[in-house]
Amino acid sequence: MQEELTWRPLAADDLPMLAEWLAEPGIARWWHHESTLAAVLRDFGPSVRGEEPGEDLVVLADGRPVGLLQRARIADYPEDLEEFSALVTVPPGAVEIDYLVADPARRGRGLGTRLVRNAVARTWTDLPDASAVLVAVVAGNVASWRALEKAGLRRIAEGDMAPDNPVDDPLHYVYRADRPSG
Repeated sequence: MQEELTWRPLAADDLPMLAEWLAEPGIARWWHHESTLAAVLRDFGPSVRGEEPGEDLVVLADGRPVGLLQRARIADYPEDLEEFSALVTVPPGAVEIDYLVADPARRGRGLGTRLVRNAVARTWTDLPDASAVLVAVVAGNVASWRALEKAGLRRIAEGDMAPDNPVDDPLHYVYRADRPSG
């Protein structure tokens, strides 16, 4: 039986755990985020305090933290809107997500796919005005874009975007899921 996946808002007490996750080599490779507690507090504190329009959510499997989901309306982040718009038409109400699976032993076992599938499905109920979910992933992150495809997202474009990690080529794939009709 599969574990139940849920999520809750990131809280101040989660920041040390998030710092550990961001320091893990498999996450650090793609997220390329400072992992000191001071850096995590600086960058995630506004979300914890409700000062960001986007959401940082702790993903839980049967109540145990297993990852992070970020979800935001693209229009709320002008730099993201500009980058997406250079490659695709961004419909009004479009949402972007990003995600990580914290435990290396849990990667490559379908958890990322389930996380994405559930995040997209919940977006339609949590954000009634969301028209589409768009995800940009660096082309070299094969595991991530395969998870997106297995979750039912369609690759709709490819092109250069600023990579999170400067060692990566700027080539990104853009994936999309549209709100179901009906």
